[in-house]
Amino acid sequence: MPSFEPSYIKTYQNGLLGEKIKKAKTILSSCTLCPRKCKADRLSGRLGICKTGEKAAVSSYNPHFGEEAPLVGTNGSGTIFFTHCNLLCLFCQNYDISHEGYGEEVSSDQLAGMMLFLQNAGCHNINFVTPSHVVPQILAAVETAIKGGLSIPLVYNTGGYDRVETLKLLEGVFDIYMPDFKFWSPEIAETTCKARDYPMIARRAFIEMYRQVGDLVVDESGIAKRGLLIRHLVLPQGLASTREIMNFIFHNISHNSYVNIMPQYRPCGRATEVKELSAPLSHRDYKTALQAANEEGITRLDSRRRVFMML
Repeated sequence: MPSFEPSYIKTYQNGLLGEKIKKAKTILSSCTLCPRKCKADRLSGRLGICKTGEKAAVSSYNPHFGEEAPLVGTNGSGTIFFTHCNLLCLFCQNYDISHEGYGEEVSSDQLAGMMLFLQNAGCHNINFVTPSHVVPQILAAVETAIKGGLSIPLVYNTGGYDRVETLKLLEGVFDIYMPDFKFWSPEIAETTCKARDYPMIARRAFIEMYRQVGDLVVDESGIAKRGLLIRHLVLPQGLASTREIMNFIFHNISHNSYVNIMPQYRPCGRATEVKELSAPLSHRDYKTALQAANEEGITRLDSRRRVFMML
């Protein structure tokens, strides 16, 4: 494979990154970054659903070895966990971060420093977790990090509730998109996230992400360099409608889609408010989801298997 250069290098060199930063920051004055379209003036300190102002907040950053095989490699994925969220699933496994706001505000320089620290630690990529509400802050920090020598792929690790218009600002910056397609049913999305439009939004977002980066491409060591890596968290009693999601991926994204069928669901946060979500995922439900994926033609599955309670 030819020597890899992240897309953001060229985007920075031709001046397009600066233009993207200006446009993204302007959106913050009446925020419509995500599908919630709160129109909060975040530059003046007013907060919308994501409870984030002009600065991004970070809860932690470190080499992570629990991610998908093409991201982890030998040195880990350089994860940066952003505080708050625009989707706010009531069963979130990071409830203290997404709902309760655990973390601290950081400047663009500080965020850039985190990226360079993770790169210097040997991480194979910079993995932005829950980035949808802090796109302008990320873009500004990337510009600073490039000047400091950043040269590894960026991963957009999202719950899939992303506006196409915002994703277009990221074209030529992110080489790897890693969205989680959570639910097919509008009713389940409304019950768990108060986002009835989630299935429609996610479908559009996935199509746009694939348009930008295509199928997942890995190097000779199996490390991801570019492409779409799809996650799907299996929910108890088929609540996520795995079969319908896999059918959509096969017919509307790509027959060669790389998918991680995740079995680690457990009741967290306010999950017990929904009867079906009050118990961990059963082995039977997980096997049913895997079978559905295979029957719908999705066979390029992540090889790592995560531990979950057997019922």
